[in-house]
Amino acid sequence: MQVTDDGSPNLTARQAAAYLHLNEKKLYELANAHEIPAARVGGKWLFPRALLDDWLREQAHGGVLTDRLLITGSDDPLLSATVSALAPQLGADAYVAYSPTGTLPGLALLAARKANVCAIHWGGVDTSSTQHAMLLRRFAAHPGWARIRLAHREQGVMLRRGLDVDAIETLAAFDYRWAMRSAGTGSRHFLESALASRGFDVGDCTIVAEAHGEREAAGLLAREEADCAPGTRAAASEFGLGFIALGWEAFELAMPRDIVFRKLFQQLLQAYRACTPLADRLGGYDLGPLGQIASSD
Repeated sequence: MQVTDDGSPNLTARQAAAYLHLNEKKLYELANAHEIPAARVGGKWLFPRALLDDWLREQAHGGVLTDRLLITGSDDPLLSATVSALAPQLGADAYVAYSPTGTLPGLALLAARKANVCAIHWGGVDTSSTQHAMLLRRFAAHPGWARIRLAHREQGVMLRRGLDVDAIETLAAFDYRWAMRSAGTGSRHFLESALASRGFDVGDCTIVAEAHGEREAAGLLAREEADCAPGTRAAASEFGLGFIALGWEAFELAMPRDIVFRKLFQQLLQAYRACTPLADRLGGYDLGPLGQIASSD
């Protein structure tokens, strides 16, 4: 029986099988194993046509998407330095780009297949495994994702030069100017938890600017347009700022499983490790976990 194609952006199983020249049994196997882009709606599988086209290109040997790595999510001075160092080594053979957006916005881009890799951090290092798994489960595509550990980082509050304050309670209770990170970022989440444990919340802070990246926040402090901002010790050190330590966090990369063993991603991990001397100079890094595959539980 001939299967008609009505031009819909979402194909039924029968239409998708015909589109991909597969039998329906094989298509269902791929869908149930989360190896093909699909969504179960009302008990039936639907297959987004645009994502099927992307998937086909990914399957092709040397396909157009295997020679590029688009990284989003959390901001990190060492990851930024890694990408800057790796790009000229690759030349015209491959393309690596890093556009920090914050943890949750980055995961949304990953789920929409607008990025290949998302840097994430959410809460203290002791609870990060559970917290990161819970974050990924917010997205339907998560069963096909993996998490690779990069580092443990020291998280806290960055201070403009010359500001002699040693407690976040003081910064929240008095009229200090905050450059607050935007909603959905790991640094803001860490700060909110620290404030709550001390009987404060973000509403107690005098917010004069919203920073979409950690280094943007550090720049505001360096220009003395704000007094304090949530961020890592490394970012504070990079800009010559003061720092109040609040604790350590796990810094990880989330991505589709097929990217983990891609040559270009492995080159990224090697380049990150090669930046160990910079990590030592900045401080606030422990690269012991680098390259470990995190549990999906």
